[in-house]
Amino acid sequence: VTHSIPACIGSMTINGKQLDNESPVSIFAVNKCYETVQDGTFFDGSGFAALVREGYKVRSDVNITLEFRTTAAHGALLGVSSAKVDAIGLEIVHGKVLFHVNNGAGRITATYEPRGTNSLCDGKWHKLQANKSKHGISLIIDGNLVHTDNPYVQSTSADTNNPVYVGGYPADVKQNCLTSKSSFRGCLRNLVLTRGQHRELFDFSRAFDLRGVFPHSCPGAEH
Repeated sequence: VTHSIPACIGSMTINGKQLDNESPVSIFAVNKCYETVQDGTFFDGSGFAALVREGYKVRSDVNITLEFRTTAAHGALLGVSSAKVDAIGLEIVHGKVLFHVNNGAGRITATYEPRGTNSLCDGKWHKLQANKSKHGISLIIDGNLVHTDNPYVQSTSADTNNPVYVGGYPADVKQNCLTSKSSFRGCLRNLVLTRGQHRELFDFSRAFDLRGVFPHSCPGAEH
C-alpha cells in the first residue's frame, strides 16, 4: 500500500500509552476530523490541485461541470493555460462566476452575477456548467444561462498543453485566463471535463500535486 488512508484516527495507544496527537514531531497532509462530513474535496484556501501532468488539450470544444460550496467572494476554480496566450479559466470574483477563454486572438468572458440578494458564496452547494464551442462560450449556474459570442471568427481553438489547475495555481505558473490570485476556499465535487465522446471524472486523490487540498471529505459546515 503506497497511499494514505482516507479516514479519521483517534485515541491511539501503544503499549498502554496514549499518543499525543496535538503536538506531533512532524506532520504532512493531515487535517482535522469533522463531526459532520460530506462527499467532496476540501480546499483550505492556501493551495491547489494539479491534474493531468502531461497537459490537457482544450482545443475547440469542451464542457466543464462541477459543484462548489464556499463562503468566500474570491477564488480560482479551474485554469488550463499554455506557453502562448491560449487558455481557459473559471473563477469567482466579487461573488460573480467568470468563465474566460482565449483562443489566441483575445480573451472573451461570460459572467454570471446572482440576482438580488441571492449569493453564490452562502456555503450551500451550487451547480456550475461551463461550455466552450468554436463560436461562443456559456455558463449555466443553478440552471441560469449566460452566453457570450466569440467575436474572433478565425480563432476558435484554445491550444493548451499545460496541466489542469483546480482551486488555485503555483506562483511560478502563468495562467492567461485567470485574473484572481486567490486560492479557492470551500468544497468541490463531481468535476467532469468532456470533449466530444471523451468524458473524464477527475479524482482529486490522483492529482500529481496537492497543496492545502483534502480529497476525501468536506466539513459539514465552515469552521
